[in-house]
Amino acid sequence: MGRIKNICLLTNMPGETQGKQVCEGVFSQCQKYGYNVAVFATLNEFDLFVKEIPEGEKAVYKIPDFSRFDGIVIDSVSFLTDHSGRIAEDLYRSVRVSGVPAVCISTPVDGIHLIENSNDEALRRICRHVTEVHQCKKVCILTGPQGNPEAESRLQVLTEELQRQGIDTPKEYRVYGDFWYTSGEQLAKKIASGEITRPEAVIAASDHMALGVIQALMDAGIRVPEDIIVAGFDLTDQGMLDEIPLTSITSNFAECAAKAVDHLVGILEPEREIMPFVPDYKRMLHIGKSCGCSYAADDVMKKFNTLIYRTHRNFNRKDAENYIDIGLLMENYIFERMIASETPDQCIENVYKSGYVLAPYEDFYLCLREDWLGEEMDLYQKMPEKMEIVLHRSAEEDEGFFEKEERSTFDSSLMLPQMFAEDAKPCAYYFSPVHFGRNGIGYAVLCRRFRDYEKFDQVYRNWLRFVSSALEMSRARNALAELSVRDKMTGLYNRRGMMACVEKMQSRADENKRMLVGVIDMDGLKYINDHYGHSEGDQGILRLGEAVKAFAKNDEISVRAGGDEFFVIGLNDYDDFDAERAIREFDTILETITARDHKEYKMTASLGFALGEKGGNEDFEVILGRADAEMYRNKQMRKNSRDRLQ
Repeated sequence: MGRIKNICLLTNMPGETQGKQVCEGVFSQCQKYGYNVAVFATLNEFDLFVKEIPEGEKAVYKIPDFSRFDGIVIDSVSFLTDHSGRIAEDLYRSVRVSGVPAVCISTPVDGIHLIENSNDEALRRICRHVTEVHQCKKVCILTGPQGNPEAESRLQVLTEELQRQGIDTPKEYRVYGDFWYTSGEQLAKKIASGEITRPEAVIAASDHMALGVIQALMDAGIRVPEDIIVAGFDLTDQGMLDEIPLTSITSNFAECAAKAVDHLVGILEPEREIMPFVPDYKRMLHIGKSCGCSYAADDVMKKFNTLIYRTHRNFNRKDAENYIDIGLLMENYIFERMIASETPDQCIENVYKSGYVLAPYEDFYLCLREDWLGEEMDLYQKMPEKMEIVLHRSAEEDEGFFEKEERSTFDSSLMLPQMFAEDAKPCAYYFSPVHFGRNGIGYAVLCRRFRDYEKFDQVYRNWLRFVSSALEMSRARNALAELSVRDKMTGLYNRRGMMACVEKMQSRADENKRMLVGVIDMDGLKYINDHYGHSEGDQGILRLGEAVKAFAKNDEISVRAGGDEFFVIGLNDYDDFDAERAIREFDTILETITARDHKEYKMTASLGFALGEKGGNEDFEVILGRADAEMYRNKQMRKNSRDRLQ
C-alpha cells in the first residue's frame, strides 16, 4: 500500500452554509479515494468591523507548505469577500509557485484550472415547485448585481425554465439586486406601492434577498404566502429558522467541489476509476411555510437542535456528542477557568481539560511558536522556523498529553507531522489560527471524521476564541512576572529571581545532590568605559551575559547579580566537577562570542566556583561567599600574571 495522499483545501469560514457544502463535496470524494484533507481557513469574515481580528486570522494561509501536498483545491468563491484582494493574491501566487496540481471552483483564478459550478438543476427545481405545485403564472425574479456572472446566470436559468413552461417574464419582473436583505426590501416596497405589478410569486436568487422580501411585504400588510409566495436559493440557517420558514434549495457547491477532487485524482492516479458525486436534489430542496406548503418540520428541528442554547443535558445518552452546543460552552465556565490559570503550563492544562466540547473528534493538537511567551509577532508577515505541539487530545482515552515533558518541536514546514505519518488514516484536518488581534500565537488542528463536516460550528469557533484570549492573558501575565525576576538588560535572572530558583532547588534536594555556585566578573570594565565609552561597556556586559547563558548546563540557572557580576547556580551530583576545566570552557565560549565583534581590545572574565555539601542543605549565602572569594583569588592571579609579562 502506497503513501496516503494529502489534499489541501483553501477556504473561508467552513462552518457556514457554502463552506459546509464545499467540505461535503471534497470530503465525500476523499473518503472514497482514501485521501487526507487539510483544511486551511479563517473562522471570521475578512471584512469584520474589528480590523485586528481578520488581520490575525489570515495568518492561517501562511501555515501550508504547498509543496508537501499532492493536490490543492481552492474555494475561490469564499475569497470574493476579501475586498482588498491581498489575501487571495498572495495565496494564489504561492499555489502557482508550488507547482502542485491545483484546481479552483466556481470562480476563475489566473493560471489555475477552473471547475465551473452549475446550479441549473437546483434553480429549475425551485422554479418548478412554484409553478407546478402552486400553479403560479406571474413570477418575479430577483437576482444579484447586473453584470455579475453568477447573478446573470441564475436569472437566465430561471427565465428559461419559466419560458419552457410557457410563462412570460416581463422586464419589470426581472429585477437586479445585491444578494442581500436590502434589495429584497426594496423590491417589496415597489410591489407594495404598485410601482411593480403585484406578482403571485417572487423567486429570489439568494435566501437573504428572499428574507428581505418577506419582512418588507409583511410590514406593508401583504401576507406571505397567502397573498404572495416567496422562494429563495442557498438554504441558509436564517431562512430555515425565520418566523416564516423559507422554501429554498441548497446550492450545488458540493458537486462542484467533488468534481475538483475528481480532476486531481485524474492527474495523480490516471489509471484509477472515478467515482462521481451524485447530488440528492430531493434532500437539497427544503419546503418552508413561505410557499404555502406544509413545511418540513423535521429539517427545521434538526437545524434548531444544532443551534439551541441548552443549560442542562443528559450526558448518559449514547448520542451525547450530538448535543455539544453553545450552551454547554458558555455555561460551564470554561473561559473563566482558562483565564484563572496562574502559569502558562496551567493554562495549557486547562485548555486540554476543556477539550470535551470539541466532540465528536479524533484528535486535537495545539501548536504554538516556541517563543509564544515572548514579544508579539504577526505570523502573516513571518512564520517561525519551529513550532511546538504543546497539547494533544485524543478520542482514545489512553493517548494525548499536555505535560511539558511530552511536548515536541518540529519544523513549521511540516505543519503537523502526524498528518504525514505512514499509519495515518484518511481524515479531515482543520487548521485554524490561534491569535489575539494581530499577535500570532500559533494554530490549532482539529481532526474529525469526514462525515462530521456539519458539526464544524460556532462551538469550536468560540472555544478557540477562549483559548486564544486565555493564552494571550497568560503571556501578558508571564511577561509581568518575568519583569520582576529578570534583568531587563540581559534577560537573565536578577537577584530576586535567583532566590526564588534557589528555594525551588533546595526543596527538591536529596542526599546525592550538591549545590554549585559560580561567580563570573568581567575584567577591565572601567578601562573599557574610560577609553571606549559606556556604550561599549554595556555591549561588553551583554556579551558576557550571552556567554554565561551558553555556559549554563542542564537545569543550571544564569544570573546577573548587578553591574558586571554574574552567577551560575545548579543542583546536581557534580562528583566529577573540575573547576579549572570549567574556567577553560567558559573562556572558549566568551572568546567565540566576542570574536565576531572585532574589537580592539580582548574581553575576559574571572571565575570562581564553590560546591555545597551533599544533601543541598548548606546555606546558599555561605556557598556564594566561598565562590566569590575564589573568583577574586583567580582575578588577582590573572592580574599578577599580566603584570609579570609587562
